Amino acid sequence: MSNIAPLLDRNRAFASDPGARQGMPRLPFIPNLNLYIVTCIDCRVDPAQILGVKLGEALVQRNIGGRITPAVIRDIAYAGYLVDSKAPEGPYFEVAIVHHTDCGSTLLADDELRHGFARRIGADERTLADTPVLDPARTVRTDVERVLWADEIPENVRVSGHVYDVGTGVVTTIVDAKGRK
Repeated sequence: MSNIAPLLDRNRAFASDPGARQGMPRLPFIPNLNLYIVTCIDCRVDPAQILGVKLGEALVQRNIGGRITPAVIRDIAYAGYLVDSKAPEGPYFEVAIVHHTDCGSTLLADDELRHGFARRIGADERTLADTPVLDPARTVRTDVERVLWADEIPENVRVSGHVYDVGTGVVTTIVDAKGRK
C-alpha cells in the first residue's frame, strides 16, 4: 500500500463535501486574504496548522528553510505580473516570509554534508552555504530585503517577516509589512 493511500481516502471525503470548496477566490492569483506565504518544507511548519490558513486564503510556497531564492523571486514576480495584467485594479498581495527555530536547513552549515549534497544535485556549494537558517530572525530580515530589492516584483507588493517557534507554537513578527514605495 502506498503511503498516500489514507490521504486519498480523505480526498474523497473532501470532494464529496459540497461546502468544502465554498468561497474560492474569483482569480487563482488573488487569494482571499491577499497573502503569499513563503515558508519551510519542514512538516512541523504547515501554514494550515500554525496560521489557520484555509483553502483559497493564501498562495503558499515551501522550500528548504523558507528562503528567498531566485526561483521564489520568479514565482512572486509571476503572481504580481498576473495581477498587473489580469486585475490591474488589484488588490495586490503581501509576501509573508516565515522562518522557524530548529530548522533542518542548519545541517547545510556542515561543510561535508553541504559539499556532498552540492555534488549530488550539481549545485554551486557557495549558493547552498547561504541556505541554513541558523538565526531565523536574521535570515528572515535578509529575505524580506531580497524581495524588496527585486525589481521584477511590482512595487505594490508588500513584504513581512516572521519567525515560528516550533517549541512554543508562537509566530512572532520580526519585520512589519512594508513596500518599496
